[in-house]
Amino acid sequence: MVLKGKNAFISGATGGIGKSIAVALAKVGCNLFLTGRNQNKLKNIVSELSLYDVDIQYKSGNLDSKGDIYSIINCSIGSFNTIDIVINSAGVFPNISLFDIQDDDYNQAININFRSAFIFTREFSKGMVKQKWGRILNIGSSSAYSGFGGTSLYCASKHALLGFSRSIHDELKKYNVRVYCISPSSTQSNMGLATKGQDYSTFLDPNDVAKYVLFVMSFDSNIISEEILLKRMIVQ
Repeated sequence: MVLKGKNAFISGATGGIGKSIAVALAKVGCNLFLTGRNQNKLKNIVSELSLYDVDIQYKSGNLDSKGDIYSIINCSIGSFNTIDIVINSAGVFPNISLFDIQDDDYNQAININFRSAFIFTREFSKGMVKQKWGRILNIGSSSAYSGFGGTSLYCASKHALLGFSRSIHDELKKYNVRVYCISPSSTQSNMGLATKGQDYSTFLDPNDVAKYVLFVMSFDSNIISEEILLKRMIVQ
């Protein structure tokens, strides 16, 4: 397995998709650096993953804070020296109509959903470029391809992440650094629970999303799935 022994960084590791990816990567032998807002949830995840023979480090932080972002970066580099795989999975879901959006709502959504991914990618990709190998995977959303009333702020942040992914794919591919944007439909997670007017039981299983993540990152030949839109067979 091409990913075995690699050092993977996962933001949003306490969320549904982030945790599922952490489990999947641990199973194939990746060392992990996990970050999320809730320290106790991180500890519990690390405990759950202790049965796998990998090194797991973690640090909690608020990705709305630029200071916390850089503190997490410094801690992860101190733990593993280089990060081979970056999974930008952190996100918030402001389900707010246009006229009810406050400036603080805007700042939080853009900072967490986009700025954190931008900074983590910029900083960790420096080491990837030097070693001529790397994986950067951004968890987008089907909202990156559409617009839905009441979620304009969320859609805008995910459109930004998709455009960023496309651009850095073009910029970094000459260094053998592969960039992916996986955009799932509504997923069974705490964020999914906030979705209004839909049947939660039809939402995607985060473990299925994690399987796709491992699959697309496992190719080391001249093929890449740059963008993947994961939709539901049945929408209710």
